[in-house]
This record gives sequence, C-alpha cells and structure tokens, in this order.
Amino acid sequence: MAPVTAVGEEMHALVERMYPLCRSITGDGVRATLDIVGEYVPLQVHEVPTGTRVLDWTVPQEWNVRDAYVADPAGRRVVDFAASSLHVLGYSVPVSATMPLSELRGHLHTLPEQPELVPYRTSYYKPEWGFCLAQETLDALPDGEYEVRIDSTLADGHLTYAEHVVPGQVADEVIVSCHVCHPSLANDNLAGIAVATFLARALAEGTPYYTYRFLFAPGTIGAITWLARNEERIGQVKHGIVLACAGDRGGLTYKRSRRGDAEIDRVMRHVLEASGRPHDIVGFTPYGYDERQFCSPGFDLGVGSLTRTPYAGYPEYHTSADNPDFVAPEAMADTLAVCREAFAVLDRNRRYLNLSPYGEPQLGRRGLYDALGGRSDTKQAQMAMLWVLNLSDGEHDLLDVAERSGLPFDTVAAAADALGAAGLIKA
Repeated sequence: MAPVTAVGEEMHALVERMYPLCRSITGDGVRATLDIVGEYVPLQVHEVPTGTRVLDWTVPQEWNVRDAYVADPAGRRVVDFAASSLHVLGYSVPVSATMPLSELRGHLHTLPEQPELVPYRTSYYKPEWGFCLAQETLDALPDGEYEVRIDSTLADGHLTYAEHVVPGQVADEVIVSCHVCHPSLANDNLAGIAVATFLARALAEGTPYYTYRFLFAPGTIGAITWLARNEERIGQVKHGIVLACAGDRGGLTYKRSRRGDAEIDRVMRHVLEASGRPHDIVGFTPYGYDERQFCSPGFDLGVGSLTRTPYAGYPEYHTSADNPDFVAPEAMADTLAVCREAFAVLDRNRRYLNLSPYGEPQLGRRGLYDALGGRSDTKQAQMAMLWVLNLSDGEHDLLDVAERSGLPFDTVAAAADALGAAGLIKA
C-alpha cells in the first residue's frame, strides 16, 4: 500500500467521485456506484428480482429518478434535484402538478433547528412524494402557485448488491459489510465504502489466513437479502465487521456483537486499547447499521460495527453538511489502519496445545534462547515463550496470552511460531 497520507487522499478522491450519484435501496445509482468500486477491486454483482421473498421481507420495486424540481410562481427552480440528490424524498412516486404553497408545504421536509441545511429523508415502503430543502429557503418562498415535478419510476426491477472475495488459507470467512443506499452523504456511508475498498486491496497484497468477503449492499434489505440467499453457508462466517461513518474527525467507536465476547469483539478491544487511540467500546443494541441483521438471534454471528462518531452522533448526520469537506483523508486512513491491525491479530490468533506440558521444556537445548541473541526485546521474547507454553492448553488463544501477560500480541505470536517450529506446541 502507498503511504498513509497518499492512501487517505485516494480514498477521499473516491468519496468525491461517488458523492453526486443518487443512491437508494435499488436503482441505477447503486449500479453506478458499484461500477466505480469495480474499477478498484473486481466485484461479483447480484441482481435480485422484485417480489423475491427474503426472510420476512420482499424485494421492493426498483426506483429511479431522472429529474425533479419545485418552480416558484416566476418559473425559477427553488428546489432542484440536479443540484443535490438529497432534495428528493427517497422513493418518491412520480408527480406533475401545480399547487399553492399552502398545499405544497405538506410535502416539504426541513430542519428548523438547522435552517441552512437540507435533510435526508426517505419513504421506502409507503407511497409518498416530497422534497427536502433548507428551512431558510422555505421561509423565503412567496405565496402563489408552484410547479411541482418528480420524473421518477417505481417498477418491477431488481435489488443490486455486490461481493468481493479475498481468498484465504482456509474457507472460514470474515465478513466486511458496508451500505451503498445513501445518496449524497459522504461520511454515512461513502467513507465506509472507500475504506472497505482499500482494505480489500490491502488484504490482497498478502495471503491472509481467513477468506475475507466484502459485501457492498443497500442497508437493511440488502443484508437481509444476502443472508436469505446464503443460509446454507452461514456456518463458514466466523467473524465480521460493519463499516460506517468511517471518515469524520471524531475518535473511533466499536460496537460489540450481540454475543458481546465474540473473538472480533476481543480483537477490536485489544487493538484499540494497545494503540492508544481515543476510542469508545459500546455494547450491542438492535438498532444501527447492518450488524443488527447479522446479529439477529437466528444467525447470531460474531459481527461488530466500527465507526468513528456513531450514527446520529454528529450534527451533520443525514444532512447536506455531510459532504466531502466533512470527511478527512487522515481519518479514513486511520480507520483503514485499525482494520488492518485488527485483521492481522485475527489472522494469527490461535489456540495451541503444549506437547511437553509436564514441567518446563528445555528451551536452550532447542536453540530457542540462542535464536533471541542480540534482540533488543530478548527478555520480553523469552517471557512470551514461557507464557505461550503455560497457556497452550487448548482453551486459551494467543490473545488471552497477550492480555494476561501484558506483552504485545506480535511478540506473543512470534513466540508461538518459534515454539511450533521447535515441535513444542501445535495448533
């Protein structure tokens, strides 16, 4: 991978490129977004027809919008979809009408407490139409007749999602999921898409232990669709993480899985604490992003969520202020780095069995002490060997060893490699 600063700038450029597209839970905006991601990593794109039953849900009709506006009595477009995809209520049915401002107001959405911002609003499963605009724009509108037009289609089509797989040494999988259904919102969730894309590229530079499956899907219905279509292989999913809000300047927040003590939960806590980064670790709640689908009781997968500032935790959330200027290249680079550090630990974490458990085996006779000669951390490495031997009982993993001993995980893993090569432990 390129230096951190360069990677951060590349991810930011990707966010800027995707930002203007009109995304929703279905439609051409999702396909156009996946086309762009596909220039960075190869994708397997899936099209699931309208009406397909997916668990307790049904794939909805596909929504596309070509143009939409509100024109004032003078014919001036005061709300214009061409200026921002946020201006149209998501999944608006088509409309072409003239009406007085008093009637139009019932279809206008604003943020009175943030009068200069445009909100993000949707009506996925209830036929509605509407526009989103700044309160200060609404306040300036004169009375009179307004032309209202939404040139959209709601028709049978498809729900689109994509996967990218980084093959590992084993078939057991780690899921990395991000949602691709939000329109012009940079942190939620274009930054997550960018970090996932560059994480996939970074993992492909080596040969990871686990197979990593990246899922780019619309929120809620997309994850549910993937789960419904992959029920027979859910047992292969051993760990996972949902990426969202990955580019703001706040500290990192990790939300534990429903289990609370899944291996990914332990790994993320260890990595964040060891790194010294400002962070919060919060418990699972059945609300948020798609971790709640992966952690639904029937699946109960070990999937947590990594964000910077959590959803609804910053004033720019779901508003026009969540633009490319709001996300920082260095913040996305930091999120990417944490993911890489966590997966490096996850990939090396094993349970071992001491093959010489009665008394301490003679390490010097096997050249293990001699192999440490000249190392600046010789004493630490020696202690790591002793700790690994003592806790290699088939019940403790290397993360247990690192946390109980207070030694760096890399040092513990290196000790396990040396002891394994000497025939003293086996996985």
